[in-house]
Amino acid sequence: MSTHTYNFGAGPAKIPQSVLKRAQEELLNYDNTGMSVMELSHRSKPFGEILNRTKSNLTKLMNIPDNYEILFMQGGATTQFAAVFYNLIAAKQKELSKTKDNSPIVVDYIVTGAWSSKAADEAQRLAESVKGNPIVVNRVVDTKKAAGAYDRITPESTWSLTDPAKNHVAYVYYCDNETVHGVEFQSVPKVNPSVPLVTDVSSNFLSRPIDVNKYGLIYGGAQKNLGPAGVSLVIVRKDLIVDLSVGPLRPLMLDFDTLAKNESMYNTPPTFAIYMVGLMLEWLLEHGGLTEIAKKNEKKANKLYDALDSSKLFSAPVQKEARSKMNVVFKLPKELEAEFFKGAEERRMVQLKGHRSVGKVFRYHVRLIRWLIVVLYVLGGARASIYNAMPEEEVDVLVAYLEQFEKEHPTI
Repeated sequence: MSTHTYNFGAGPAKIPQSVLKRAQEELLNYDNTGMSVMELSHRSKPFGEILNRTKSNLTKLMNIPDNYEILFMQGGATTQFAAVFYNLIAAKQKELSKTKDNSPIVVDYIVTGAWSSKAADEAQRLAESVKGNPIVVNRVVDTKKAAGAYDRITPESTWSLTDPAKNHVAYVYYCDNETVHGVEFQSVPKVNPSVPLVTDVSSNFLSRPIDVNKYGLIYGGAQKNLGPAGVSLVIVRKDLIVDLSVGPLRPLMLDFDTLAKNESMYNTPPTFAIYMVGLMLEWLLEHGGLTEIAKKNEKKANKLYDALDSSKLFSAPVQKEARSKMNVVFKLPKELEAEFFKGAEERRMVQLKGHRSVGKVFRYHVRLIRWLIVVLYVLGGARASIYNAMPEEEVDVLVAYLEQFEKEHPTI
């Protein structure tokens, strides 16, 4: 009986077998040191070489210009909600300090799903703590409010981006691929070039080429396309990095300047996770880089969406022009879900259940007298995450199961 498992998990996610085997081979004795990578000092020469090679390969894959800094941070991508806010507010306050301008600073959030919504919530929560300049959190659009569901990206003509000619805008933020709802931007949002554009690419990191020059900051957790959980990568323009003494009071470990000055090693970094990211970058280079992996990802996604669109039993709720190539969300009659997932697991296809998120209740003071209670959502259905490491043949297995299941359950 085959022990091979088809892992459609959203993260931590599938890692290529060749990468896992190499890590296994080097686990007990890395580069003839007689030690595991997990035992190497982060100050040692062998780990320094790992770190530098990882940075170099990331730079090569993404064509990162010299005026950007690469940081390896802990706390997951969610921690970057606060780090982005603190550091980019600090950069804007440094700019305004030259004229002693204490007028409001605006941060724009394009909300297209669960993660961008949570990022905006965090900015709102932290806004009251900023001294010197009042902070305004502007939701440029919230597609759930505008269209009833996170199943599309509304036209840019309907957005309410803040005019930087009339306001002090610290940044515009969006999530390039919403893991939960399966919504992905097919192009870069058009914003005023004077305003730093920030994107969370956690679930489509290195799945396609990206023009780094269009961004002030790019970040993502590694546990979907780049290895195990434990490290987040931040690519930030150097002019947006300011001294810890400037701007909002912030923890040392969330301060970009502290991390940059210490080569991401102010404290012990997640050395094994960084090593695994390095192996994944080498794997991507061996497979032709981002242009080639993008072609493979598009082919996989098209196969799965074609099967869903031609089905009378299954459906893909996200509008075609906004569908994710990484996280394919689909539905079937509620009464058949348990049987579908049971059959999938019997065929060793795991983690196909859609995201169920019961949000915690956050209460925070808004303008001294208003309290906002954010009570969240439940999202069922199914979701197949088909990241870089997922071969086309395994998508074929899922498509075959969808077709077989539909034959066994004629549409009522």
